[in-house]
Amino acid sequence: MTGIYVALAFVILVVVFIGIDCWRKKNHIPTEKPCEATIECCGTHAICEKGLPARQEIEYYDDEELDIFVGRAGNSYNEEEICRFSDVFYTLKEYDVSGWLKSLQMRNIELPENLREEALLIAREFRQG
Repeated sequence: MTGIYVALAFVILVVVFIGIDCWRKKNHIPTEKPCEATIECCGTHAICEKGLPARQEIEYYDDEELDIFVGRAGNSYNEEEICRFSDVFYTLKEYDVSGWLKSLQMRNIELPENLREEALLIAREFRQG
């Protein structure tokens, strides 16, 4: 008799899991978790685009002069160099910040650390609201 109850409980669990999975697919609920902002992930997307192929075309935001900083670490800039990034950043519209961050990432240009946090915050706020 106990075996029947165990088998019945197992069948109920399987039906519940299948029902939840079907409900997720029907309502288009992603099972992937958004990534946290890390060195590999810029943090400006709902789901990290790190593994996706990069767009071939780089969009410039009137910032071609920043190409001299390719490959530099975010903590290695002096005040004058930070000012160059600031000049571009503070002239951007809120809706352009995320695209600019993606452009810098595609060009292998790391933002100065003090500007990076502010830029990511603006990009997240714009995306959310």
